[in-house]
Amino acid sequence: MRKILLLILLLCLPLSSLAAATVLVLGDSLSAAYGLEQNQGWVSLLERRLHAQCSDCRVINASISGETSAGGRSRIAALLSRHHPDILIVELGANDGLRGLPLKEMYSNLDAIIGTAQHHAAKVLLLGMRLPPNYGSIYIRDFQNVYQRLSDKLHITWVPFLLAGLAKERNHFQADGLHPVAAAQSIMLDNVWPALEGLLKN
Repeated sequence: MRKILLLILLLCLPLSSLAAATVLVLGDSLSAAYGLEQNQGWVSLLERRLHAQCSDCRVINASISGETSAGGRSRIAALLSRHHPDILIVELGANDGLRGLPLKEMYSNLDAIIGTAQHHAAKVLLLGMRLPPNYGSIYIRDFQNVYQRLSDKLHITWVPFLLAGLAKERNHFQADGLHPVAAAQSIMLDNVWPALEGLLKN
């Protein structure tokens, strides 16, 4: 009889091991589905994947096309107070790099964003980016190092390159050569998912 009861209890347990959570995405055009329908972007795909495994999970996309790290810094406190996320995904820095902005300012802005989120008890997932080769080897190297340095300093989870697996394939991008097409959004999600899933399970 006890074995039967135990079996019934196991069958009643949810199949997902993901904890209910609110995920806030703070990003730029890469997360704002630039040039696409909103439901085609990787953040919308993330929301659907999460809901399939965790009906109580919620995704809020606060990404804005053209956003810089300074813009994200100016908005983060209000967003955290409004949405109280359990996890903050930070996808910023690409526009800083493309505009050749000082990397010390980018570092300081991202540092402040992450620190504010941690002060609000939110876990942080930082998504790294890379720059085209025409920006010079030193600037490119220092740009990429910003993400690594923040991860080491603040002990956060990070993804080295959001566009891994896409960058060398021209057909993965829209006519501007910068923004992935709809068919590539699932690859971006797959780049993010393992790190995010780990945070959700913890």
